[in-house]
Amino acid sequence: MKNKFLFSVFIIFFIFIFIALGTWQIIRLNWKNNLILEIENSLKNPPVQLSQSNQKNYLKIKTSGRVDFEKQIYLYNLNDSGKPGFEVLNPILIDGENYLINRGWIPFEKKNMPEINILDQNNIVGTLRTQRRKNIFKPDNDIKENYWFSLNREDISIYTGKKFSRYIIYLDGNYQFPKPKKITANISNNHKKYAMTWFSLAISILLLYLYFRKKNY
Repeated sequence: MKNKFLFSVFIIFFIFIFIALGTWQIIRLNWKNNLILEIENSLKNPPVQLSQSNQKNYLKIKTSGRVDFEKQIYLYNLNDSGKPGFEVLNPILIDGENYLINRGWIPFEKKNMPEINILDQNNIVGTLRTQRRKNIFKPDNDIKENYWFSLNREDISIYTGKKFSRYIIYLDGNYQFPKPKKITANISNNHKKYAMTWFSLAISILLLYLYFRKKNY
């Protein structure tokens, strides 16, 4: 009798755990949907002057500044078609503050070519995004060869000798090379699927428990 009671407590405990996990995913789903809506609305707005704005993620801005082409960063990445190459980033000084500007993607053979450094520095339009943390699975940057796998803030400081805003400016415009990255609200949102998985597990365990309980009691 005691073993049956303990077994029941064990099963009910896990059912509540799975229900709690499913409920948490529903909460995350609502948060993610609101975030996507906020990003979509922000991207629809016209760009505002960077110096006159309250800086936030996915804010469309316009500005001018002095771009440092000597400390250009080549960040390994794939383009929209899955072809490997580099994203080109540069330090840019705007109203006394240093930013990184992501000017877009180039194929490997365009590295260090002069034609990729054509930019209207007096008419910069782009989108602010917060700098992401380094993925622990990515290799270390080769600063000497200027071959980067992540925007590690410590490496950037060593390479440039500067400290930067936590926002990166993603350039917008009709440039061929580098080809600016299209910023969208396409964010991974699998919380509904995860919630259904946890709730399904809870229901399955409950049904199996009721079946064995009816059979053995």
